[in-house]
Amino acid sequence: MATQKRSTKRKPLKRKTPKPAQKKQAGEPINQADVVLVKGKGSKERGGGLGGAYWHIHLGEKRVGFVYINIIDEAPFGQHASLQIKVNLQYQGRHIGRTAYRQACEQSGHNEVIIHMRKSNTASRRAAEAAGFEVVEDTSIPQLAMIWRRESKL
Repeated sequence: MATQKRSTKRKPLKRKTPKPAQKKQAGEPINQADVVLVKGKGSKERGGGLGGAYWHIHLGEKRVGFVYINIIDEAPFGQHASLQIKVNLQYQGRHIGRTAYRQACEQSGHNEVIIHMRKSNTASRRAAEAAGFEVVEDTSIPQLAMIWRRESKL
């Protein structure tokens, strides 16, 4: 009785259409006192350059993101402090960003800090406004630009 060899080619598996991404549910707002910025080293691109600063964002003992300030030279502002922030996805929507924005600006030593974001990024805009940023009205800027100014002590 002769044995037949089976074909080694396998049929490709049919993949099901992936489920649509679930909308992230915002958690409960946190106590602002629980958000602490811990100074970090950063890198040249992330706060480690001259005039820059880098912090890890902590919620209690848990690291939940980072924020950094670089000095950049871009029109129409010229040389200025520019802030970038990233809050881990599972912690977004809990008012951590607004607290980190404010703390980073206050701790930076800069009198003015500018942020740039997509105009459609309403969550970041609300967080920045709550931290004291104001919209820069300039039609030459393709993105939304906002500025924070240190309050002068008289």
